[in-house]
Amino acid sequence: MTPGSAMVLERFPVHVIVERRPATSRWLDHVWRPVAALPGRADAPEWHVLTEANGTTRYLAGNTDLAVHPAETAALKDNLEAAAPSVYVVLRPDAGPTGWRLLLATVDPAEAHSHSDSGTDLVEALPMAEPIRVWLTRFVARHHVEKPIYKRKRDRSEKGDARLTGLHDAMVPEEDP
Repeated sequence: MTPGSAMVLERFPVHVIVERRPATSRWLDHVWRPVAALPGRADAPEWHVLTEANGTTRYLAGNTDLAVHPAETAALKDNLEAAAPSVYVVLRPDAGPTGWRLLLATVDPAEAHSHSDSGTDLVEALPMAEPIRVWLTRFVARHHVEKPIYKRKRDRSEKGDARLTGLHDAMVPEEDP
C-alpha cells in the first residue's frame, strides 16, 4: 500500500538509515544504500548526518510508516515465512542535496518489486527488526484468511474436442489411397 492510502488498516512507524560510501568503480564517485529500517520515529531532520568515518557517511533518511491492509496478508505471510523476513526501503532520485528522497518502506514484497521495475528507484531488502516482525505476525494472525486454490474443471462439452485431446488434423496421420 502506498503511504496515505485510504485502504490502510494499520501503520507501524520506522526510521530509515542510508549509507553513502566511496565506490570501487571508475564511473562512480560514491554508492548509496539503505542499511537499516528501525522501529519508531527518530527525532532529527531528514538527511541528518549520523556518522562519518573513512569516507563513509550514514544519514537518517527520514521517518515513514509501514502500512498494511488485510487484503495483502498472503504476501505478508510469505515474507514472514521467508528465511530472512525483510523490510523493503525505496529511495527515489530527487533534486535535493543528496540526490535521493525516501519514498517508502514496506513489508509487502510485491509492492517492493513494483518499484524495482521502474529502473530509477533504489530498492533494498533489509533485515526485519524483531518488534516489526512481532507486529506483522500479530496482524497476519488476526486478518489472514487462507484462500482455496481454484482449479477449473472441464465441462462435458469439451471432452470430445480434438483440440483439447491433441488429436486434431495436424496430428492425425494421413491414410494411404
